[in-house]
Parts: sequence; C-alpha cells; structure tokens
Amino acid sequence: MAIQQKLLVANRGEIAIRVFRAATELGLRTVAIYAEEDRFSRHRFKADEAYQLDATKGPVGAYLDYEGIVALAKSKGVTLIHPGYGFLSENADFARACEREGITFIGPSADLLGSMGDKTAARAQAIAANVPVLPGTDDAIS
Repeated sequence: MAIQQKLLVANRGEIAIRVFRAATELGLRTVAIYAEEDRFSRHRFKADEAYQLDATKGPVGAYLDYEGIVALAKSKGVTLIHPGYGFLSENADFARACEREGITFIGPSADLLGSMGDKTAARAQAIAANVPVLPGTDDAIS
C-alpha cells in the first residue's frame, strides 16, 4: 500500500482553501498552519489537519518563519509544501529548506526564485536576454 501524499499550504485564507480543494480532488491529505490570531479562520477548518505556528512570532512573523514551518512539516510527515502567494512564495531560502528536508516545494526551483525574486536582478536578466521591459531604474532604490 502506497503512503498517501500530504500537502501543507504555507499560507492562510482564501488561497489556502483553494489549494486544499484542488489537493483533495487529487487525493492528497491537506495540512493547514495558522498563527494564534488566525485560530478561528476558515482555512484552518478546511484542511484534514491543522497546526498552530509559534505564538511568539506574531500574526505575520509566524507565516514568515520558514525554518519553523519546515520543521513542523517534517514532524507531521508532510511530503509537499505549497507556498500560496505573498509571505514565502518568492523566498529561495524556503524552497532550499524544503529541499534539504526531502519535502517537495510546489513552485519554481530555489535557483530560479533566487534570481527572479530579486526584481533588480530579474530586470537585468531580461534586458540581457533582449526581453522588452518598461522604462525604469536599473538599480535598486534605497
């Protein structure tokens, strides 16, 4: 008997619910995470399992703590992580942490996130490849 795949969505709200719905249709078990402040949020109740994140991190910091999220995922037997959008969706270190722990990151590779997550570097690569870009600054604004 094959082990059922388990998908954690590293996000909250509507995006998490949409991913859970699609995952369920694919026969995956779903895992929600939530900050203490989101303990009554709907996404938490739409997953097969739900776990509270570190309460000391606050309502946003909890979702940005990729090391804590990956450790929780590993301890719960999660095999797949979907980042949703915002929060960690463009974080190359998060994708690398998943890879390091043998968890499949549902999204671009860590290398691609590293180069495209930095908007200034992405723009420079597009220009070098003769891809049209809108006028703007060539360097980061500080």
